[in-house]
Amino acid sequence: MISVSGLTKVFGSGDAAVHALRGVDLEISEGDFVAVMGPSGSGKSTFLSILGCLERPSAGEYYLDGRDVNSLEDDELADLRNRKLGFVFQSFNLLPRHNVLRNVEMPLIYAGVPGDERRKRAQELLEQVGLGHRLTHKPAELSGGEQQRVAIARALANNPLVIFADEPTGNLDSKSSLEIMELFQKMHRAGRTIVMVTHEPDIAAYARRVIYFRDGKIVREEAKDELR
Repeated sequence: MISVSGLTKVFGSGDAAVHALRGVDLEISEGDFVAVMGPSGSGKSTFLSILGCLERPSAGEYYLDGRDVNSLEDDELADLRNRKLGFVFQSFNLLPRHNVLRNVEMPLIYAGVPGDERRKRAQELLEQVGLGHRLTHKPAELSGGEQQRVAIARALANNPLVIFADEPTGNLDSKSSLEIMELFQKMHRAGRTIVMVTHEPDIAAYARRVIYFRDGKIVREEAKDELR
């Protein structure tokens, strides 16, 4: 599903150059659930941005579902992000002027899905995350946990190959964090591929594999046979 080799990212040049990634090699299989951990500045967020096609590497190879991502033009990358990748962010990134249903519809609108079909799909997804009764509410009328569930529904809108999550529980209390991670486990058990950055060991414990970054490199990996 995901294969990276010699992945390198350098910001700036000369004496001011910052080496965010230093030759990362990693394979992620379809249906895997990977947590990425490491101290601030270790390269984990840069790594996620490159996997999510939000940034390009300075060097190295990146294949997604057999496709050479580095060879794609900017418009092809944008189309890939919209149609094949789902994103869940710490800050939710919902559109405040639109209601919950419209927020979930947005990726489907960009993909050209007809109105009736996209509304049906968005409503089904919101029902799956327990918000079928909140369709007409604005984000400001929801709790943090509810907003993150809307974000998860939006991430699933185009049935993506991979869900990328960047600190998905970072703005949530313990109860809401538990509810969100139970949703991620449910997605994983349904066969979703998930790559998640987190600094919280108890959140990383939900993943099947935990990858540890330091100074732009993978320094160790932990794997388990059974999910918690």
